[in-house]
Amino acid sequence: MTTPIDPVSAILITILAAFTGYEVISRIPSLLHTPLMSGSNFIHGVVLVGAMVILGTAKTPAEQVIGFIAVVLGAANVTGGYAVTERILQMFDRAKKAEQGKPKGGK
Repeated sequence: MTTPIDPVSAILITILAAFTGYEVISRIPSLLHTPLMSGSNFIHGVVLVGAMVILGTAKTPAEQVIGFIAVVLGAANVTGGYAVTERILQMFDRAKKAEQGKPKGGK
């Protein structure tokens, strides 16, 4: 059985994580945001699995509601991340650009 974490520690960890995330992201050049986002989709998948595990062990209705919300938001985050990545990769598809540049007669 796990020991519960006290609320002050939980709030402190959340604040530190938010601050660290903001500092890391704000120092990344704009050109690198897209590759980093697509590369971090697997982390969102791990978060989703964690939310599903927590939802599976929830006992009270409040825990179940919070777990369900976490799973829904995690799934939306993963799906949206992959959809955006796919659209961005289509922008850089060289084969499509080469076909669009050809004349219609094939000459």
